[in-house]
This record gives sequence, C-alpha cells and structure tokens, in this order.
Amino acid sequence: MVDRGEGALSLPHDWPARSDPILALNRMGSFDWDLDTGLMRMDALAHEIFDVLPEEYADRPRNLASRVPPDEAHRLDTHVSQSLKDGSENYGAYFRVRRRDGTLRWTHTQGYIQRDATGRPHRIIGIVRDATRELSEAQDRRERAALDIEARRRQTNVVQLTTAALAHARTVQDVIDVLKNNQGVTHLGATSLVMGLVEAGRIRLVAEGPEGSFVPGTLVTGIDEQYPMSEVVRTLTPRFIESPEEFARLYPLLWPHITGLDITSAAYLPLIAQARPIGAMGLLYSDRHGFSAEDRNVLVALGSSIAQSLRRAMFYEQEKDLAQGLQQAMLPRTIPRVPGADIAVRYRSGSLGREIGGDWYDVIPLPGGRVGAVIGDVQGHDTHAAAVMGQLRIVLRAYAAEGHTPATVMARASVFLHELDTERFATCLYAEADLDTGVVQVVRAGHIDPLVRDTDGGCHRLAVAGGLPLGLSAEFGRLDYPVDTFELDPGQTLLLCTDGLVEQPGIDLDDGMRTVRALVAAGPDDVRDLADRLIDVAEERGGEDDVALLLLRRVGGRDARRSGGRVRQHVGPGDPEALTEARHMVRAAVRAWGARERADEIELVADELITNALMHTEGAAVVTLRALTGPDRRIRVEVEDASSALPRRREAGESGVSGRGLLLVDRLADVWGVEARGGGKCVWCEFLVPDRE
Repeated sequence: MVDRGEGALSLPHDWPARSDPILALNRMGSFDWDLDTGLMRMDALAHEIFDVLPEEYADRPRNLASRVPPDEAHRLDTHVSQSLKDGSENYGAYFRVRRRDGTLRWTHTQGYIQRDATGRPHRIIGIVRDATRELSEAQDRRERAALDIEARRRQTNVVQLTTAALAHARTVQDVIDVLKNNQGVTHLGATSLVMGLVEAGRIRLVAEGPEGSFVPGTLVTGIDEQYPMSEVVRTLTPRFIESPEEFARLYPLLWPHITGLDITSAAYLPLIAQARPIGAMGLLYSDRHGFSAEDRNVLVALGSSIAQSLRRAMFYEQEKDLAQGLQQAMLPRTIPRVPGADIAVRYRSGSLGREIGGDWYDVIPLPGGRVGAVIGDVQGHDTHAAAVMGQLRIVLRAYAAEGHTPATVMARASVFLHELDTERFATCLYAEADLDTGVVQVVRAGHIDPLVRDTDGGCHRLAVAGGLPLGLSAEFGRLDYPVDTFELDPGQTLLLCTDGLVEQPGIDLDDGMRTVRALVAAGPDDVRDLADRLIDVAEERGGEDDVALLLLRRVGGRDARRSGGRVRQHVGPGDPEALTEARHMVRAAVRAWGARERADEIELVADELITNALMHTEGAAVVTLRALTGPDRRIRVEVEDASSALPRRREAGESGVSGRGLLLVDRLADVWGVEARGGGKCVWCEFLVPDRE
C-alpha cells in the first residue's frame, strides 16, 4: 500500500544534529538518507520501530533485510524509485515489518526528496511510524486503499494547500495574510483561526479570522495564563479539545467569549522553530467531533510547516534589514547642495535576504562651479560586492577632488580595483559638469549610456564612447578612456542609472532604454518627483536587481542665453598621460561645439603651447578651452604657467628641430597674445569658427 505523500514534510534542514520534539512526542522516528553515499541515518525511535540495534544496522539500508519481507521491500523500493524518477517532491507508503518475535507490524513512512540545481535527487529526509493501530493485518486491500485515499485527501486539503499558499511568503506579514483571510481559514477546514507570536515572554495575537471572532483581552497574554495558546507554548505539546464540554472545563476564561461561534472541537498547536517556541496557532471547528490519529498527525505536520514558514520569514527580514543597513551605510548620507543644479538621487534594493547589491551613486562638488556625478555597479550581490563598492566610491571621490581629469579618475579607479586582488569588476559612468557654462565631460567604463531630458519634455540617449569596466581595463592594459563632451542647457536634466532600471526579463537593452526614455519624457518636471516616479516603476516591476538613480538638472530659465562653454585641464611636468588626455579633451570639446572643420588646427596649436610651457618652465601647465559668443563665434585656447619669462618668436634653420612653435601658432591662429597672470603668464590664441546651424 502506497501513500503519495502530497503534504510537504517539514523537518529541520540540519537534522539529525538535533531532534524535532514534535516528532518525538508523536512517536515518529526519522531518517536521513544520503543517496550519494547510500548511508541512511536513523534516530532511536526509528531503530525501535524496525526493532534493530544501532550496531547491527550501521546506517546501511541493506541491513534491514531481515526486518522487511522481500515482497514488501520490493514494493517499497519500486515506489521510492518511481518518485525519484518522476520529479516528485515527496512520497509516502505503508509496508510491514517483521519484528524479532516474528509478528508483523504495519509501518508508515513519508519522505521529502531534496534535489540539486539540476534536478538530481541527492538526499531524502523523512519519518517512520508504527501504523498497526490504523491498519490491521486482517484488513483487505480495498479497506487499506480507502484509508489511504482518505489520508491523502486530508493531507491535500489541509497541509498541501496551506503550504502552497505559504511557499511565496517572504515576510511575517505575508504568512499572517495567508492564514488570516477567509480563504486561508477555508483551506484549513476550520471555522475560526487564531495565531500569536512569542514576544518578550508574552504572546501577541497577530491573526484571527474570520472578522468578528476577536476575543477582548487576548491581544497580549502571558505565557503562564490559563489560555490554550499559552499552554501549548509552555509545554511544547499540541492540545486537542474534542467537545464543547471539555473546552468549557479546561479554559473557563476563554469559553464564554466564543460560545457564539458554535465550536464543537479545537486544535491548538505550538509553532516551534530551532527547538524554541515562536508562537502558537488555534483552529476551531463547528462540524468536527474528535480527532483521529491521522487527523492529529496532519495537524502536527501543518503546525510544523507554518512554523518553518515563520522562521524563514523572520530570518529573511533580519537578513534584509542587515543588508539594507550595510548598503545604506556605504552610500552618501546626504547629497550636497550645488549652486546651479537641482539634484535628486534614489536607491531601490531588489535583493533577497542577505544578498546585497554593489550599485552606488555619488555627487562630488568641485572648484570653479563644477560638480562630479558618479553612477556605478560592482559585479555580484553579496556583502563583498558592497565592500568593494564602498572602497570604489571613496577613491573615485578622492581622485576627482584632487583635480584629475575624468579619464584619469576612471583609469586610476580601475587600477585601484585591480590591485585589490578581487575577482570583481565594476561598471561606472563619471560625468563632470561645469554649471557656469553647461559643458559636461563624460567617461564611461562598461556602463549603460546616460539620458538627457530636454526643456520641451523630450528625452534622448547620449551615445558615449566607452572603455572596459573598472578592474578589467587595468588587467588588460587598456586604460585609455575616451572623453565625450556635450553641453547641458539651462533646464535640461542629465539622468544616470544602473541597469536595474533598464533591464527587464525578455526585453533587450535597447528596448529597455526606449521604455525608460518614454517614462522620463512623460514624467514630471521636478527632478525629485521624476526620480520618485522612476523608482515606483522599478518597484512595481519587482525583480532582484538593485536600482541606483541620479538626476542632475541645470538651473536656468527657458529664455536663458545659451552659454559658449569652457573646459579646463591641469597638465603636470613629466606626465605624458595628462598631455594625451589634454589632446583628447581639446578634440572632443571642439567637435562638441560644432567646429569640427578647425579641430586639427586647434588641437595642434594647443599641443604646441602646452609642450612649450612644459619644456621652458619648471612647473605645470593649465590649458583652458572656451567657446566665445558674440558678433563672431570664436574658440579661445589659453595655456597658463608659473614663469614670467615671455616667449620669443624666432626663425629655425633648415636643420633646426625647435624654434617653430610660435611660428606655427602665428600661422594657424587668427589672433594670439600673451598676458601676465600673477607670478606667471598666459599664452592665448583664438580661432574664428562658423555659427552652428
């Protein structure tokens, strides 16, 4: 006789390190069968049921051959094998055991099959119990089948439906909601339900149903009071009340308040997790008189399942609180006020339990009316990812505050991450905005492109040339990050986000970006309201990926005059990397300002002036590029150094290798000159460029 065992069996995952008191109280033996090694450990009650000594059994199932008749063993093995093959989660079966005195005893077993990620079964944990009282040896197969069907029906109606409803419960409130509503009460087959949780030595009522069944004075009760939930928590023993007279006699304080519910019997179950009571549950019936042994076993299994769900939910809430606390500690506590900009940041945690993402944002005030905006995502969802994120955020802020160019900031952060000797990499986008001129320099390291919301409400994607993610670019020696330059007009908003806002199951990245663009275009003008709207959408979608979001809106009216633009870079002596980045900055800015036809001339002259400053002075050079507006549109190049010695224009011989610098400047620039600047000087030149369309 077999019992499919649809009811999910609840045993501690660390069994048999400690025994389950509920099983012991109900005379149930338990076993743990390692399918890889073939060893099956049994507790003392299981040894007693099979009537074998631990030393003669030795954890090997074949040593039970003397106790299980061959035909019974064959039928049981066939049933278990079929359950393993067809993907079942559990099984149940009745079989006979021959004891040492020769008598046959009916035995019932139920097992839960654990499978790995590929679906391969590797472990079975379960129970065995003496079922002779339920099935006598004289019963024919039809009577035993009828009993088996009835047992299965009860398990299906009571345990499986409730367990299935609790499978998706992640929080304690989720568990309460499943049990509290009328559907949950119906699944349990009861008229009314109550549940309380143990808190600080008292029991707090957290669920009762249906509405109107609350008993005044029972919201918080002491464990030592004369109430059924208090008793089962005290004794760790379920209480089955089989008649109204028994209820009135045992609990005179409670009975007068529930007489209107027409209660005929009740079952109160302790909710035990990790060998400690975490609460109690009561099921009250108006159509049941008494509880059979099978009824009690089903209800005990139900209580164990609910207790495990509650324990899982409590553990999840604790782990999530810890993870979110750590995540928030790694992010900036406050966002600084930046003159000339409205800034909003948001973060949504999509991870489960102790999983924690490596997403981050940062806003870095810089000298000269500039501000740095950072968005990034460290690979992985764990505390290590969060730790790496915290360190990256700090070093990026430090490199930017030291005055390095955006490309240098990104390259040095990549080297730092590589030298951490971690296998993690990170995507990142760093934008440095001059709020006086609106010029924005953007560097991208494997991250998704930024978006810009226009003053008319439209939204477009900025295609930014990028490099490898942080860590990988250092590992492969590709630290040359290109810099893209564009202008952010007054009223325009720069939007930086991590891929959790863009990526959706079954949708590619481009479609996701179009969806976000539509949301931004249709969203409110205020950056804080827009940020809230985007995070609300991410919350509605759900998902396990975190979302970090940074919006920067340049302050200014719609009629504000369009600024020409300005970019600046410091070039130190003996720093070829900075000289290369200065060339890239000049080329990108000139093209962004619509002067592509003179880009080569401007880059060549700027390079000559910078080189002269480095060769003929002992200090650094500062190169500034401006787009000047007026009757004639011009681009002005300024190179400052700390020397007061004025440059001299001289002719070079046919074989001379120097002397042509200022001659080149004079030939290519429309006008140039020298200005004294404190203890140093500034060599400048201007180029006429056509107006933009």
